[in-house]
Amino acid sequence: MPKNTKKKFSISSIINDKAELLKNLLIVLLLLGPGLACAQEPHRYKDLLFPSADIKSDLNYAADTVATAKRKYYAFDLYTPQNDTVKNRPLIIWMHGGGFVFGSKTDENIKLWSAEFARRGYVCAAINYRLGKTSALFNFGKLVRNAYPAVLDARLAVDYFRKHHREFGIDPDRIILAGNSAGAMMALQTAFSNNRELADSVRVGNPAAYGPVNAGPTPVLAVINFWGGIYNINWLKNAKVPVVSIYGSNDHIVYPGFNKGTYGGEKIYDELIALKRNTARHVFEGYGHELYRHFNPLPIHPGKAGIRKRWREAGNFAADFLYKMI
Repeated sequence: MPKNTKKKFSISSIINDKAELLKNLLIVLLLLGPGLACAQEPHRYKDLLFPSADIKSDLNYAADTVATAKRKYYAFDLYTPQNDTVKNRPLIIWMHGGGFVFGSKTDENIKLWSAEFARRGYVCAAINYRLGKTSALFNFGKLVRNAYPAVLDARLAVDYFRKHHREFGIDPDRIILAGNSAGAMMALQTAFSNNRELADSVRVGNPAAYGPVNAGPTPVLAVINFWGGIYNINWLKNAKVPVVSIYGSNDHIVYPGFNKGTYGGEKIYDELIALKRNTARHVFEGYGHELYRHFNPLPIHPGKAGIRKRWREAGNFAADFLYKMI
C-alpha cells in the first residue's frame, strides 16, 4: 500500500508540474505575442512592402513652360508601388550626380533608390535637369555656376508636382528632395537658398536670364543628402527642413568637412545639431565618393556588387529617418 501511494504521488506531481509549466509558458507567449507580431509586420514607408515598382518613363515636368526642343532636359521617370491603392502619398524627387555636366535619371544608383523607395510606398520621380558643357570640368568656377540653372529646374519640378498632385496620387505637402553628389547639392540649395543668394555665391553674371531672381527657398518636407554639400553653411538657418546626410569618410570629391567653397555632410550635420534641427548622418568609414573604396565613375568596376550593397544600406538609413517623420 505505501508503495502504490508513493507511485501515485509521483505521477500526480509530474502532471501538476507540467501543467504549471504550460500555464507559465502560455502567459509569457501572451505577453510577448503582440510584440513579436509587431516586429514581424512590415511597415509602409520603412520596409520593402510591395513586390515591385511600376515605372512610367520619359514624362515631362516642364511641357507647358519650355520649347519642345529643350524638353528632353526636363524628362522624368515615375516609380509607383505596384497595385497600390493608397492616395496622398509622399513624393521623393531624385536628382542624379555627375558634376552638373554628366549623368541622367537612368543612372544605376538613381534607378535602385527610386525602385526601392517605391516598394516602400513612396512615389518617386527621377528627373533630368539642365547640364553644363563638359569643358567646365577643367574650370571650377564654371562647374559651380552650372548649379544655378539646375536648382531652378528642381524648383520647377517641385511646382509641377504640387500642381499635378491628384494626377500622381501624391501629397503636395510631403515632397522630399533627394540626390547624390551634384543632385544632393541641388536638393540642399533648393531647400535652403534663394536664387539671389545662390547667384551671388556661384557668380552668375545675369541670373534674371534664367528665371525669377527672388524665388526660394522652396518648401519641402525633407532632404536626403547623399555625399553632397551646401555652398554657404549659414543658409541652413533659412528653413527648418530635416536633413539626413550620408557620406564616405575618405571622400575627396565632396569633402565631408569644408573644401573649395562647399560644406559637406559632416559640417551640415554639426551645424544642424547646433541649430537644434532634425537631422541624422551615417558615415561609411574608409570609403570615398559614391561610396567607392577608390572613386571610379566608369560603368564597369570590379567592386560593383559591394558598392550596390552600400547604396542599399544608405537607402535603408534614409528610409528609417523619413519613417520617423511620416
